[in-house]
Amino acid sequence: MSSTTPVWRVVAEREITTRLRDKAFLGATAFTLVLLIASFVVSSIVGGRADTYDVAVTDPAGTAAVAAAQQSLRSASSDDAVVEAREADDPAQAEQLVRDDEVDAALVPSGDGFAIVGNDEVDGDLQTALTTGVAGSVLSGNAERQDVDLDQLQAGTTAQVRLLDPGPADEGARSAVAFAFAIIFLFTALGFGMTIAQSVVQEKESRIVEILAAAVPIRAMLWGKVLGNTALALGQIVLIAVVGMLGLAVTGKGALLSGLGPAVAWYVALFVLGFVSLASLWSVAGSIAGRQEDLQSTTLPGQMILFVPYFVSIFGSDQVKTVFSMLPIVSTMTMPGRIAEGDVPGWQIAVAIATTVAAAVLFIRIGERCYERTLLHTSGRMTYREALRSPSR
Repeated sequence: MSSTTPVWRVVAEREITTRLRDKAFLGATAFTLVLLIASFVVSSIVGGRADTYDVAVTDPAGTAAVAAAQQSLRSASSDDAVVEAREADDPAQAEQLVRDDEVDAALVPSGDGFAIVGNDEVDGDLQTALTTGVAGSVLSGNAERQDVDLDQLQAGTTAQVRLLDPGPADEGARSAVAFAFAIIFLFTALGFGMTIAQSVVQEKESRIVEILAAAVPIRAMLWGKVLGNTALALGQIVLIAVVGMLGLAVTGKGALLSGLGPAVAWYVALFVLGFVSLASLWSVAGSIAGRQEDLQSTTLPGQMILFVPYFVSIFGSDQVKTVFSMLPIVSTMTMPGRIAEGDVPGWQIAVAIATTVAAAVLFIRIGERCYERTLLHTSGRMTYREALRSPSR
């Protein structure tokens, strides 16, 4: 070890190289990326496939009605849905095509109008389109026969929707990204946190920590573990973000990237601050445990700090999310999602950063104090209160 190399850096490099050789860690990272890529592939296949409806008709009037239904369906939906007419000799043959599932529905004359014939049901979008198409085509034909100017007759009958506070056009995709922000931080912090705690306990059980403590300052050991695992977690998050943005670009959702750019940037910044805060507490959870079995109770506070904000970010109302997004730890899960879903006042982002920085400083100081006082304690599990009250070593 070079005399100019900081001790904490040596510990951090050891943490990083150990994890990068861990097949379980590499496998979990690869699985996450494969799952993310698969989600884009499935979304592209399902979202890019247009709905096609086949409708059996028996006369030119039915064909005209299907053509009008096509226009109605296109104007009512952003999907490239298609309604195609399939000619049948008579209503009986049209109904047989429906029974044989060769068409989705049949449009046959009935009385002075038409009947939409389905097997066990008729798709709701198709039924609405056909009903509108029949009304439009028949009205147009009646107006022509009566020598009526249909355009003048329909003048002023259109109604347009005007929203006072319109959301983004890709609101659904943005909400999905906000959910992804929360769940990725939850599982990343939980996974790396448990690894940190288990690593500390393993070093205590094997007595390696006593050897390390004789040669390395305990505070440097803590910082090495925190910064090493933070670098790994950040690298994993950045890798996931890059794959996600490439997936959006490849699947034709590149326009969404411009709106998500600031949200991703704030997510990375808040992720680092939030993770550093929690990493120090996870280290303490390992230092106060006497054996691996004790981690179930010593890591419970860290798990609660993660799960409570997660449920708030997912199930909380807009007002609750606004307040909680400015609180430490919760802001990492909630604030980037709010930025992705719409405009957030700058002062709220500033408050979120300030509270998270303050919490990070507080948690790190508490973590340092407890870690230094409990790391060499090997005679059983301690409580957090005992860790804070125990004398300095």
